[in-house]
Amino acid sequence: MISRTIPWLDDPADFPDAALALKNPNGLLAAGGALSPEWLLAAYQRGIFPWFSKDEPILWWSPDPRFVLFPREIRIRRSLRRVLRQRRFDVRVDTDFPAIIAGCAMPRETGGGTWILPAMHAAYCRMSELGYAHSVECWREGRLVGGLYGMALGRVFFGESMFSTETDASKVALASLARLLDDKGFVMIDCQMRTAHLLSMGAREISRDEFCAGLGRCTVENDPCRWPADLAASIGWNDATEI
Repeated sequence: MISRTIPWLDDPADFPDAALALKNPNGLLAAGGALSPEWLLAAYQRGIFPWFSKDEPILWWSPDPRFVLFPREIRIRRSLRRVLRQRRFDVRVDTDFPAIIAGCAMPRETGGGTWILPAMHAAYCRMSELGYAHSVECWREGRLVGGLYGMALGRVFFGESMFSTETDASKVALASLARLLDDKGFVMIDCQMRTAHLLSMGAREISRDEFCAGLGRCTVENDPCRWPADLAASIGWNDATEI
């Protein structure tokens, strides 16, 4: 049941301050609104993201603490370095965004559900068309075997979801993303919530206040960010001395 203490939104200008989010459930801030580009841009610039289940209204969240990865702090273990040197996957960017989000929407276990509902799928595909949402894809022998997607505003990447059908595919995607973002001067990857997988690769918690302060400094320039199609060439994983 949704708490009655959160506001119902009718205009993207009405987003409350993230500091007003509930402590239980952690980060629930508001309900209502839409998933249009105007709403999504207004939310992300404030450190807020949508997350809701079937038969629920749109719910907006800003948890505290926030789980983030600073690109230069990514932890690449020896086994993953070996995979990167071997060029086991063909790493691409933005070549099939709909397929990546569809892969992320697949249930993780038999009979499981997903929060990436058709409305979310359509909304982020539209953001991809506008140049704000991006996918990092791992292909092998012509098949998409893993990747991730998220939103880029200013010098912050807001990670949404990742998946893999082959061992290490999602890790390669994240390592590739971190290298690309570092090259482009990005300062932070928002991972939203803590997971063991991301923790093992160097993500850590910071306070919501610190996170939102960083957004204020780093999302002033929020023009769409076009990325190179050939990510593997742009990040130079073929150079073993860099890994």
